[in-house]
This record gives sequence, C-alpha cells and structure tokens, in this order.
Amino acid sequence: MQTQADTKDQHPKVDIKIERLEIPDILPVTPARHNDPRGFFSETFRADALLASGVEAAFVQDNHVLSTQKGVLRGLHYQLPPHPQGKLVRCSRGAILDVGVDIRAGSPTFGRHVAVELSAANWCQLWVPPGFAHGYVTLTDDCEVIYKVTDYYAPDCDRGIAWDDPDLAIDWRISPGDVVLSDKDRKQPRLKDVPPGFQFGG
Repeated sequence: MQTQADTKDQHPKVDIKIERLEIPDILPVTPARHNDPRGFFSETFRADALLASGVEAAFVQDNHVLSTQKGVLRGLHYQLPPHPQGKLVRCSRGAILDVGVDIRAGSPTFGRHVAVELSAANWCQLWVPPGFAHGYVTLTDDCEVIYKVTDYYAPDCDRGIAWDDPDLAIDWRISPGDVVLSDKDRKQPRLKDVPPGFQFGG
C-alpha cells in the first residue's frame, strides 16, 4: 500500500500560491493539486507557506458545513476580542462566493470588502483574519465548505452585520429574492450601527 510519504516523495515540492488583493490582509491561497489516473493529491494546508506571507495563525478547530441549496447565505459574522477568529475557508464541493469586510476602526479600507469565488474546481481558499466580518453564499446546490478557525466559538463575543447593508454594496451574484437566510442573519445590524470592535494596527 502506498503511504503519504511515498506520495510526497513523488512530489517533493508542493507549491501553494498566495496572492494579495486590494485589501492586502485577505489572502487567496491556492494549493497545488497533483493529478494522476487514480485521482489527486494535495497539501491543502501548510503553516510554513502562510508564515512566509506574514500569517501567524494557530488553528484550533476545523468546521465542515453542508448547504443543500443554491443561494444559502451565511454571514456576515465575526467574533469580538478576546476571542476573535481568523478563518481559512475552502469549498470542497460546489462553489461559493466568499466575502470579507474590513471592520477595523481607523483602517484605510474600513467598510470595504473583497469577494472571491471558491470552488472544488478552482481549489482556491481564502484567509480572512481577525478584524474582518466574513460571509459566503452558495452558487450551486449541495455545497460543502470546510474552514479552519483560530479560536473557539464564543457566544458572548458572537456578532454580525447585515448581508445587504447598502453602505457595503456587496454584489452577492444572487437575486435578493433567492437568498436563503437564518432567522439570526435576517436581523443583523448595519455596520454604521455597530460599536467598533477592532482597531486598525491594534
């Protein structure tokens, strides 16, 4: 039986492409995928690759989410200190539009966002650090999303922002009438009505 070590010997250098966007703290992370007649092998997470791009993240938990319908929107969520969460998000089945919103008071990109399509086909992940609200919408039926977090869920620190806040002007690529929300996410406040929870550079 072939071991993981045997597979690594065949692919001694596993590249992970990490890009910078208009908000440089949010990083698209695309691991290499090595295909052969049996399928593929991929190192989906490497701490050293993130560290080389300035990300020092100690992940404590993996979450796995199934959304059965296109248009399921989860977000925008964040946790306040002392339990802020950084997230490394990937879509292992289907496709999602993943969004991070800068909510750090004093940030030159405060209130701005980036949106990146993550899918089983493009194999891209998104690093969303603490200080950002995060959400995603499913672009296909039967989406599975897996994400690593840097802190555990803390109900007392759990917060959110309205997905359709007009000041954010996020194009979710889904008609508002087709969006499927939880009761909680229907009632989230606008960013301008939320007390500052993060300070840029702090």
